[in-house]
Amino acid sequence: MRAKILVTGGAGYIGSHAVVELYNAGYQPIIADDFSNSQESVLDGIQSILGVAIPSYRIDCGDADALRDIFNREKDVQGVIHFAAFKAVGESVQKPLAYYHNNVGSLVTLLQVMAEFGLSNLVFSSSCTVYGIPDQLPVTEQTPRKDANSPYGNTKKICEDILTDTAAAPGSTLRTILLRYFNPIGAHESAKIGELPLGVPNNLVPFITQTAAGIREKLTIFGDTYDTPDGTNIRDYVHVVDLAKAHVVAVQRLLDGVGDNVEVFNVGTGRGNSVLEVVKTFEEATGVELNYSIGPARAGDVPAIYADVTKATTELGFQTTATLAEALASAWKWQLSMGK
Repeated sequence: MRAKILVTGGAGYIGSHAVVELYNAGYQPIIADDFSNSQESVLDGIQSILGVAIPSYRIDCGDADALRDIFNREKDVQGVIHFAAFKAVGESVQKPLAYYHNNVGSLVTLLQVMAEFGLSNLVFSSSCTVYGIPDQLPVTEQTPRKDANSPYGNTKKICEDILTDTAAAPGSTLRTILLRYFNPIGAHESAKIGELPLGVPNNLVPFITQTAAGIREKLTIFGDTYDTPDGTNIRDYVHVVDLAKAHVVAVQRLLDGVGDNVEVFNVGTGRGNSVLEVVKTFEEATGVELNYSIGPARAGDVPAIYADVTKATTELGFQTTATLAEALASAWKWQLSMGK
């Protein structure tokens, strides 16, 4: 009998890949998504990969009655992975109340309903944005959190605090793992699912692939005067399939009852690559030359951040395997599958 895991935001970029990896690892994922930032065609992609339809519910995770309905219908859910959230940094600056209402409110509602049903196990989708501009690199899980550069980043800090406080409350049975993601890129090897931005991409790699495909005229690199080897921002780019597999390991750790009630793990490669390195690696991996130019730096961009993954490797027993070139090649294959 497959253990049922509710995946909120399960039709999103990371969520859809996690659904595939959960099923392949012997779990029964249940998708909850309102499709506000994803497309229902993703469900077809998942079914094409797995050969089975995954149960899916169109709900807003801030709707307590809708969550109760899922838990009543899907008996014996063993755990939840909470991806559902708004995630565009720039938009969060323009619409802070929408971000606080959705990201923080949905977590509070989910925790309340989980408590009603005696459900304890939660993997939370957090972010390296909680580290702000770090004083030292690489960042460990003990690196101090700093003031967020955006309302989006602040929602992740607040949600982490809510989970920590809830788990510490008298009588609480909550057990939670906070996974702090670095920069997910790439797509499933089948090219059936991948990053599917609605409108103009906010992330580097979709902008690269859309420029390579001729959808965008050129790629603008925001700044080349940072205190980095080539002057461009440095990030830790992790293949989305590797990231998805980290969630499977985290779920199993919770179900096994291993570890503390609240645990934090960085999920990255442990390596930093500059924007120019990503551009050059893409060109080498695909044979496609990119049209790009250097533009002004963006306010709020962190010059450099990448993970120390020692804790994830030693305690969670997880490490990434995909190279930057492999991740970028998979992103290009996904872009080509959608047509130019």
